[in-house]
Amino acid sequence: MLRRRRAHGDLPASGNARASGHWDACIVSRRCLIVDDNAGYLSEARDLLQRQGMSVVGVASTGGDALAIAASDRLDVALVDVDLGAESGLDVARALAMSDEPVAVILISAYAEKDLRELLDDSPAVGFLPKSVLSRAAIDGLLGEREERRGT
Repeated sequence: MLRRRRAHGDLPASGNARASGHWDACIVSRRCLIVDDNAGYLSEARDLLQRQGMSVVGVASTGGDALAIAASDRLDVALVDVDLGAESGLDVARALAMSDEPVAVILISAYAEKDLRELLDDSPAVGFLPKSVLSRAAIDGLLGEREERRGT
């Protein structure tokens, strides 16, 4: 996690001041897209993440809708269900990750990670989260690990 001590009176660039005198990169609201074919889950996941301080800029139930949102809005991360009914979430993840403005993709599923290991290994996703543990903290953790691997 990126931390920096502030000089007295110096506000962090994000404008998010903390009483402790520190700021964290994860305080800044990440711009998120959620892609899932289950309307109930989309609504619940959007509400949960927004309550936790994420900016959910869109929800989509198809790959076409997801790509349209990604093309029209700057995204930090896309949460993509592995099983989108008639579509493959892995294909949607590839399209988002390979687009003109690549998006970090985290695959999500109701299935356990061990049941999807081969599929996940072949994907461009930065990580995987079971739907049951979806949270801003889990997303920030995966994205933070990615940033550390990249040296940013």
